Amino acid sequence: MMKKPSAEQTLGGRLKGNRSDKAFPYLMIAPAILLFCVFVIYPFAQGFISSFHKWDGLSPMKWLGLRNYENIMQDSLFWGAMKNTFLYAILVTIIKNIFALLLALFLVKKVLPGRTLFRTAVYLPVTMSYVVIGVLWMWIFNPTFGLLNPLLEFMGLGGLIRGWLSDPDVAIYSVIWVDIWKWTGFHMVMYVAGLNSIPEDYYEAAAIDGASSWQRFWKITIPQLNSTIFTNLLMSVTGAFTSNYALVNVMTGGGPNNATEVAATYIVKTGLKYVNLGKANAMTFVLFIFTLVFGMIQLKTIVRDENYDH
Repeated sequence: MMKKPSAEQTLGGRLKGNRSDKAFPYLMIAPAILLFCVFVIYPFAQGFISSFHKWDGLSPMKWLGLRNYENIMQDSLFWGAMKNTFLYAILVTIIKNIFALLLALFLVKKVLPGRTLFRTAVYLPVTMSYVVIGVLWMWIFNPTFGLLNPLLEFMGLGGLIRGWLSDPDVAIYSVIWVDIWKWTGFHMVMYVAGLNSIPEDYYEAAAIDGASSWQRFWKITIPQLNSTIFTNLLMSVTGAFTSNYALVNVMTGGGPNNATEVAATYIVKTGLKYVNLGKANAMTFVLFIFTLVFGMIQLKTIVRDENYDH
């Protein structure tokens, strides 16, 4: 006859089982945490430490204290690049979100013929790499055999013809336009999803009360899209601060005469071309702080608006 387990054995088995159940989720995420520490936390800490040293990446580090950060304060090229970065971030964020919202409002109308094809065409640039996008628009902007200047002349707008990537006054705006063209479709899809989640009853009730289309847009559509708008703004700002390197590097390399130099391209040049990784890492952390501040401001705004709505 099988012996019945004692109360102590039963309790011990339950405690062991509870400990195993509690440990299982941590075991599941342990590989991801390990990879995050190895490829994110460790390089971040190493970069922060090296920002206080003179280092070429090969020889031993030489302690400089805050001298790298002091040099940054006096580096006019870096602050010119930061100015371009802010200009890039502000214009890209505002313009592409306006375009994306207008396109989304246009595409959610069920009576629009061919809207699926049009939506696909607008989203297509998102799937292309920065290299492909950059080369394509370099060809379009080319003053000798590009498409844009002949098109302007054909339309009777010859006064607008420029060296779009060689004129220091307009080169940065040309690159900004390409970024807007690439990412508008991505934000448009998010706005379409947000618009489709708004109940039609709201609009019907407002129409019965005599609200105009403009009033329905401001009183219903915009408040209901608050979360989507702020998510798009947050992604746009942080993306513009950190991911503009590839497009600028492909199209202009920071020229002409540093007119399109952004923080990311100048940091890479400082680290690789001028072999000053300590100063490059110091500039990276300055850029990180600015990006973090902008992100925190937007997150605080989102939380405040969400609490207000509820």
